[in-house]
Amino acid sequence: MLSIPSIMGLHLHYRLWISELNQDITVLRIFNDYLQEIKNRKMEPEIQGRVSKFKMQFSDLRNEIDELRHQMHLSKMKLAAESRGGLKLSREEMESDNHYEIESRYQGYRKSFDRLKDEFINFESQSL
Repeated sequence: MLSIPSIMGLHLHYRLWISELNQDITVLRIFNDYLQEIKNRKMEPEIQGRVSKFKMQFSDLRNEIDELRHQMHLSKMKLAAESRGGLKLSREEMESDNHYEIESRYQGYRKSFDRLKDEFINFESQSL
């Protein structure tokens, strides 16, 4: 969990996380291209089923990315408006603005994305 950062420190956390989410969108697009290639080459029902499952999981992750980015953008803009000087946020402000919840959601997302990415890379290497 974040210690109580300065307003600018928290703003920078959001910028970094949003940048990572944007990179993940690119990775998901590339993985979808791989799925299309695998689907075109392999007609086995098991492979087709796994392709469909990955497509659904990628779509779910993309929806989560969009929701997280939206929430982070709103919080980032609010912080930018409040950033007069290097003030620190109080614990109450952190909780009322859902910063801990956003961080927790992001960390959960990150684990899900990394796990699915590893699973897909393994699947893709076996499907060649």
